[in-house]
Amino acid sequence: MTELLDQVDWQGKLYSNGWRDASGGVLDSTEPATGAVLGQVGQADAADVAAATARAAEAQPSWAEQTGPARAALIRRAAAILSDNRAEFERWLVREGGAVPGKAAFEVELVLGELWEAAALPTQPWGHLLPTSEPGRESIARRVPLGVVGVISPWNFPQILSVRAIAPALALGNAVVLKPDAQTAISGGALVARLFEAAGLPDGLLHVLPGDAEPGAALAADPSVAMIAFTGSTAVGREVGAVAGRTLKRVSLELGGNNALIVLDDADLEVASSAGAWGAFLHQGQVCMTAGRHIVLESIADEYLERLAKRAANLPVGDPHTEQVALGPLINERQLANVDRIVTETVAAGAEIRAGGNYERLFYQPTVLAGVTTTMPAFREEIFGPVAPVVVVRDEAEAVRVANDTEYGLVAAIQTGSVDRGLDLARGLRTGIVHVNDQTLNNDAYAPFGGTGASGNGSRFGSQSSWDEFTQWQWVTSRKEAHGFPF
Repeated sequence: MTELLDQVDWQGKLYSNGWRDASGGVLDSTEPATGAVLGQVGQADAADVAAATARAAEAQPSWAEQTGPARAALIRRAAAILSDNRAEFERWLVREGGAVPGKAAFEVELVLGELWEAAALPTQPWGHLLPTSEPGRESIARRVPLGVVGVISPWNFPQILSVRAIAPALALGNAVVLKPDAQTAISGGALVARLFEAAGLPDGLLHVLPGDAEPGAALAADPSVAMIAFTGSTAVGREVGAVAGRTLKRVSLELGGNNALIVLDDADLEVASSAGAWGAFLHQGQVCMTAGRHIVLESIADEYLERLAKRAANLPVGDPHTEQVALGPLINERQLANVDRIVTETVAAGAEIRAGGNYERLFYQPTVLAGVTTTMPAFREEIFGPVAPVVVVRDEAEAVRVANDTEYGLVAAIQTGSVDRGLDLARGLRTGIVHVNDQTLNNDAYAPFGGTGASGNGSRFGSQSSWDEFTQWQWVTSRKEAHGFPF
């Protein structure tokens, strides 16, 4: 089978009214495991953004006039093409993003779910017949597209965190301008563009503009853009929100997390330590939903630590493209330095390394820290690396207080032998998501997803939530005949 990217001249180009040269030059795509250059894409600048948003605004009205079934059919075609070409999408996630094959397959499966759910949106009811206070008047409320939606996506799950906004936005009649992260500009940019191009999306409705901060800032400030859907760090999200707010556009911010996995004293510790290892170490801990704080009741803390450390020590780390490994590389040197700093400072403050704590090149060993307190860097900061800090608490009340002792509020998980006990505890947690007898890393295309506090502004992704994200209400009244008024 000829691969999707082999069918077009994409190298060194960006996608905006077809594949064309970028004003900002070119970007190298580098494999973090080896340092090899995998390809090049066009690097967008502010001029590219302005041209793309103008063209998107021009193309969007005719797309919105398409019937719901027609838009749905295109999204279904994209899903079918992805299903037929998933090996290509997975390989780029492994090589460009440092994902192990299982994570890459999981991400592509999530993308397929998002596409199928988005395809169901355009044929759902899109308005209400309202009561009216005046005889002879019909009153309706209907959903209408926003116009042009700007999407800024990160490098850690580059395909799903792009498509979960692109697909519903297009399905509901919008045009989209995507700014993927420069580090995964092929897997999260060029491939996504090619997917929708192959599905037959008309020109002008999707623009993919890789680059650094310049195109992101230009997109957030552009008056032609009605909404920004941003996924990334809390620090950058605050900047995006401030810039976008000056033009009063809608902003959906899905930001960082410092998530708690609470282990109660009636939990099955073999299962709980497995959930803890998966939650802490999947994709090298580079996930906003990572279990970044393991809060364990003191009566079972020693055994939990022993089991978790044993699991960490047995997880192989290496090049996911050429070796059978559980963890691949961190994305870059900056991320490695930050992870190592947090671990080093936490140990200097009195914590103990029970597993890991060392690295070679970008390969950081899965690490378990004991004796962590609420004042230490590994507790207070989002690590975004394969580190499991374990905090010991006396009882459930202290577990809730410690879990809530953070500015973040994305997700929490609870391990317990009693579902009712877990649900009771969950009511006290200030997070947008809670999982009982599970780990923190879960995503369903049909479930509302989002956090509170420094984890986001309360916006939600997910099939039904997409109506609130990517459309706005319009109230329309009509009379068969006009009539006069007292003035």
